[in-house]
Amino acid sequence: MSEARPGLPREPIARFTEPLQRFMHVESASGIVLFVAAGTALALANSGFADGFLSLWEIPVGFEFGAFQMRHSLLHWINDGLMAIFFFVIGLEVKREIVHGELGSLRQAALPISAALGGMIVPAGIYLALQGDGPAATGWGIPMATDIAFVVGCLALLGPRVPRGLRVLLLSVAIVDDIGAILVIAIGYTDAIGWGALGLGVLGIGAIALLSRLGVRGFGTYGLLGLGVWIAFHESGVHATVAGVILGLLTPARAYLEDTTLAQALERVTEGMHGDWDSGSHGAAEVRGIRWATRETVSPLVYLETTLHPWVGFAIMPLFALANAGVPFTASDLGDPVAVAVGMGLVIGKPIGIVGFSWLAVRAGVAALPQGVTWGLLLGGGLLAGIGFTMALFISGLALDADTVDAAKVGVLAASAVAAVLGMLTMTQLLPRRGGAEA
Repeated sequence: MSEARPGLPREPIARFTEPLQRFMHVESASGIVLFVAAGTALALANSGFADGFLSLWEIPVGFEFGAFQMRHSLLHWINDGLMAIFFFVIGLEVKREIVHGELGSLRQAALPISAALGGMIVPAGIYLALQGDGPAATGWGIPMATDIAFVVGCLALLGPRVPRGLRVLLLSVAIVDDIGAILVIAIGYTDAIGWGALGLGVLGIGAIALLSRLGVRGFGTYGLLGLGVWIAFHESGVHATVAGVILGLLTPARAYLEDTTLAQALERVTEGMHGDWDSGSHGAAEVRGIRWATRETVSPLVYLETTLHPWVGFAIMPLFALANAGVPFTASDLGDPVAVAVGMGLVIGKPIGIVGFSWLAVRAGVAALPQGVTWGLLLGGGLLAGIGFTMALFISGLALDADTVDAAKVGVLAASAVAAVLGMLTMTQLLPRRGGAEA
């Protein structure tokens, strides 16, 4: 995806790519694309094209390398392969928040951690209370998740009236929520473990950590090792997306060079260009050096996060939605016990848990509400956090069998829609009117 290059010639193709780039930088854009993908999947799954659409995701895809063979359905490659990149970006976001953001100190992190814990414990408790010890009780992790893309999209639609403190709080809650969901996947939904393959994965992680300490900077080296770690985790029985999170957390969050180093290098090259500039091998070496120095003034974490975000938001997540949100259903399916349990957990459990645990943290004196955030606005944010979608659909596929997973997905989709409407209505009523909002 092309980047803006001030002062350089504008290529003819820019007239097509620049509007796309502007759209992709709109805060709500990825949520819009995700919504369209989910709506398309639902429409196709409940139309005359349902059989062809649903069978598409069961097409076997794979490869062989000597005696080693990997052959799975297209759905499996999306959920275990492409989604590992999604989880890698989550790992990057968690690392950024821990090093530079709201999770950097216990005082800062107290409120989002408390809110997120409530937003996970209460929904899971409601689900278990409704399901008891039935066969679908293993789905307790489904209503624990929050879909940050949709939440960000809703906040963007509300505009600058939303206090910055509430935005930061909800984003931090979503990050902690993701950490909880990852732990749920790793601990709650891992069956038999192949210790040999897992050992190879751990060795790969150790090799990556060692190379990072030694100062190896090439993305290609880490990419190959990361692929090896993913394969090892996949074959071990531990969900392969966990490897993505671990690799994200290992990514350095600080730049290798300071800005002054780049400035000095650019100054030397500029002086050379005004003198006897060698456009041959020496000049090429200078250009490579400048390119390396430019790249190393940005941390690997920031570089990878900004590079991968568009691909995750506009390709991987919509493709995941197309493959997983296509659920054939009728109105009566909304009354299925599993759908009801998921829906109650998301729509009721999320706001109760977030507001309740936040109130306990504030009452105990370990946290305080951000400036401009009232309990009413936090309730609205808690309702928006009931939009489970991506992670909830993902956990549904891990937690439940074929007989109950569709009911859970119906519950996720219906509850996410209700949570979005209730959250937007609540926030609209409590926020200042347009024109009277403070910047």
